Amino acid sequence: MALLANKRPATFAERLSDPGWRNRCLRNVIVPWLFILPLLLIHVVVVAVPAVQGVYMSLTDWTGFREANFIGLENYRVLFFEDEAFAEGIRNNLSWMSFFLTVPFILALFCSSVLAQIKRFGMVYRSLLFIPYVLASVVTATIWRNLLSPRKGIGAALADIGIAGLDIPWLGRQETALMSIAFIDNWHFWGFLMILFLAAMQAIPPALYDAAKIDGANRWQEWRHVTLPGIRPIVLFMFMMVAIWSFLAWDYIWILTQGGPAGSSDVIATHLYRNAFLRSLSGYGAAQGVVISIFAGFIIMIFVMLRRRGWDI
Repeated sequence: MALLANKRPATFAERLSDPGWRNRCLRNVIVPWLFILPLLLIHVVVVAVPAVQGVYMSLTDWTGFREANFIGLENYRVLFFEDEAFAEGIRNNLSWMSFFLTVPFILALFCSSVLAQIKRFGMVYRSLLFIPYVLASVVTATIWRNLLSPRKGIGAALADIGIAGLDIPWLGRQETALMSIAFIDNWHFWGFLMILFLAAMQAIPPALYDAAKIDGANRWQEWRHVTLPGIRPIVLFMFMMVAIWSFLAWDYIWILTQGGPAGSSDVIATHLYRNAFLRSLSGYGAAQGVVISIFAGFIIMIFVMLRRRGWDI
């Protein structure tokens, strides 16, 4: 006991002279860092440096051309207290997020549950439902712009056979523009969720379903007590990702309406694009980009807190 009490820890020089310690250090510390170093350098150059530059530019009056002048938090003051279009963009983003956290998830869960039971031609059905996701956004937007046209679209065709009321400018009305674009984006997106949920369902051990049937569970009880807990991690993860992606919505909105009519479909990203690239207010646009990052970080923090509370995410 006295020898153990008097034994001092080895110094760094003594450890360095130990071949075994050097080998362990090389194998457990240096080699892993050498493998991750290229990816880390790419991340620093592509993500970290531009992010820091973006935060700095949000504190300037940079126009994208001349030298930037530091103005502190002036952009954020204007953004939160004077820019009514930005406030409208936030409200539209929240409406967009509410839509995409409900409709595509319901469709994807329902169809994945049905397709999980299909053994014959199952791959054909999955491929057909997944095809819209691989189409370019310009192609999808053009197709649906024609389909929703009040003169030559679906509504006009129904009006010709006596079913009136649907031949309206869905993308040209303030009341319907945003949700019409959300419908189009959902048509393209929900198949992606369906494939993810279906893959998670197929990874559930069949023995769990056999045990549920022995206990007398019906189809709904199997889905509730076996399927849903089995796919819950991927559902919650995609719930988080879709909430973040909702604040990045831009392409379909810009292609179809550019935020119109009268700003009714404007979101933060379209407002940012207009300020940064069309109005030469790059510093102000950078401030809006930082706000989007803050919203995304807030959503991530919610899910981190839920995970610490024991949620399986």
